[in-house]
Amino acid sequence: MKARSSRELIDKLIDRTQSNLEVAREMLALPVDTLHLRPRPEAWNALECLEHLNRYAEYYNPEIRRRLESTKHRTQTESFTSTRLGNYFAAGMKPGPQTKKISTFKSMNPHQDDLGVEVVHTFIKYQEDMLELLEAARSVDLTRTKTGISITNLIKLRLGDTLRVVVYHNWRHVAQAQAAMAQSTTPIAS
Repeated sequence: MKARSSRELIDKLIDRTQSNLEVAREMLALPVDTLHLRPRPEAWNALECLEHLNRYAEYYNPEIRRRLESTKHRTQTESFTSTRLGNYFAAGMKPGPQTKKISTFKSMNPHQDDLGVEVVHTFIKYQEDMLELLEAARSVDLTRTKTGISITNLIKLRLGDTLRVVVYHNWRHVAQAQAAMAQSTTPIAS
């Protein structure tokens, strides 16, 4: 895989996380009914999108923090090189014109859960934590520091790949939440 600037990668991930935070803070000003609207009955509403991300943050934020604190590779190198697997996971999460629907694990699917605005507050907390983790990642080697992944303990990803996957996944579902609020026609049954 092609090497990229570690500094530029972290800068871009911080910018994207700040954009996600801005959207979440704007959601707090909306009527809660708007957050419960969904574009189709089987689609997630905005709160479900954020709750899904919160469930992943419960795993990834502590995992990233633990690896940042325990790594022996304390010097950031100028470049980061993704693995083929890491690049595949990151590309699959990044939203774009060819975004493919991906099924989620049942434990990570909040569809039809009774959710309130506290989900947005929790999401904001996790994103603020992610900003701290991204800043801390500036002082380690993104290629040689490894993290676990949520789906199996048999695979480790490079920290740079994990950060890309997590931030792109957040971006994907924040965009989905925005679309749900913008195109909503079906309120959730109370």
